[in-house]
Amino acid sequence: MSVRALLVDPSAPVAVRLGEVAEPEPGPGQVLVEVSHVSLNHGDLNDARSGRVPVGAVLGSDAAGVVVRAAADGTGPAVGTRVVALTSGAFAERVAIGVGELAEVPEGLDPAKAVGLPVAGVAALRSLRAAGLGPGRRVLVTGASGGVGRFAVQLAARAGAQVIASVGSAARAGGLAGAGADEVLVGLEGLKEPVDIVIDSVGGPQLVAAWDLLAPGGSVQSVGWTSGEPAVFPPYATVGPAKSLSSFVIDSEAGADLAVLTELAAEGSLTVETGWQGPWNRFDEAAEALHARRVQGKAILEITPH
Repeated sequence: MSVRALLVDPSAPVAVRLGEVAEPEPGPGQVLVEVSHVSLNHGDLNDARSGRVPVGAVLGSDAAGVVVRAAADGTGPAVGTRVVALTSGAFAERVAIGVGELAEVPEGLDPAKAVGLPVAGVAALRSLRAAGLGPGRRVLVTGASGGVGRFAVQLAARAGAQVIASVGSAARAGGLAGAGADEVLVGLEGLKEPVDIVIDSVGGPQLVAAWDLLAPGGSVQSVGWTSGEPAVFPPYATVGPAKSLSSFVIDSEAGADLAVLTELAAEGSLTVETGWQGPWNRFDEAAEALHARRVQGKAILEITPH
C-alpha cells in the first residue's frame, strides 16, 4: 500500500513534488500516525535544496494527526490519540513516529495550531534555555516575526526577561508588543545598550551587529540563517571580555519539550500565529511565501484526501 508524500525533487520548481511512497511499517517503539496537518519551516526548504535530504525522500519535520496503530512494545499513546511530533520524513499521509518524538495534543488545542510548535517552538525553548534565560535578563530576538522568533519573544517575556524584538520591516512588527516584546525595532537601529542573550535566526551582517551588542558573559544562539548572507567579523571582534556564539540544532528527542509547549498553548499562555494556511497541493505557494518572508508566524499545510 502506498501513501502520498512531499518528496525531494531538484527538478521541481521549489525542489519538492507531491508523489507516493510505501506506507511505513512502524518499529517496536513507534506508532503509526495518520497525518492531518504539517508545518513548513525555512530549514525544510534548505534541506530540499542543499541535498541534506536525499532525492526521492520524504521531506519535513512537523506533523500532527491521530494514532492509527499503537507501538508494538506497549509504550506511547493508544489508537485514536491526537498527537503532534517532531520527526524526520513528516510530510506524508501516514508516518511512523518514535514515542519519544511526540506529545499528545491537549483537549481544546486545534491540531492546525499544535503543528506549528515542533521545530520553531522547541528551537525557541531550547536556545533560550541554553543561553541562560532568567528574570531581568535583556534578550534580543532577531527575525522576531517568524516562527522561532515569535515563540522566543513569548517564552522570554513569560520568564520575566526584558525582550527586544527585531524585524525586517515595520510591516512585520504586528502583534509582537502584544506577545511580550518591550521594544520592537526594524533591524537593530537605535539599540545601544548591551544585551545578555541573542536568539538569532537571520545570520549575515545582523549576526555580526548582534555580537557587538552582547554584554560580557552573554550568549548568542545561532538558530537559523534566513538572510543567506555571510557574516564577516572585523579583526579583533572576538578579543575581549568573555562571551559566546553557539551553533544550535535540535539533536535529541523532543517529546518532553513538546508536551510543555502544547500545554502552554492549550491554556492560552503561548500563541501560535499562522501566517499562511492551505492544502498541501499548494506547497509551492507556501514555500515561495516563506522564502520571500511574506509569512508572519507559521506556514501550515493541510493533508487533503484524494
